Amino acid sequence: MKSAKDYLDEANAQVPRVPVEEALRKHAEGQAVFVDVRDSGAIAKTGTIAGAQRVPRGFIEFAADAGTPYHNPALTKDTELYLVCGAGGQAALAGKTLKEMGFTRVHNVGGIGDWKSAGGPMED
Repeated sequence: MKSAKDYLDEANAQVPRVPVEEALRKHAEGQAVFVDVRDSGAIAKTGTIAGAQRVPRGFIEFAADAGTPYHNPALTKDTELYLVCGAGGQAALAGKTLKEMGFTRVHNVGGIGDWKSAGGPMED
């Protein structure tokens, strides 16, 4: 039987955690899509990355699948995706799901606090 740690270890092995400086550079270049996978309540408390798509982890499969009426057109399989959450765990798990769905350019920024501490641009 698997534990939460087992799932997280598998996700972290498949979805690379990138240094926040790399994510900041990608954001500044405008060549990637940033996705906050936290729920709206958590985002309301802290804000999110400027311009980030807001797709809760529990909805990621629907938003990422072009065959559903809930597809988010910003999520395409050839897009470079940078995921963020509260501390990095949900981003890793959502990233693993995206990889299983055929997305290949998926990265874990980690927690929103890391982004804010590094001076990353934010929005409400």
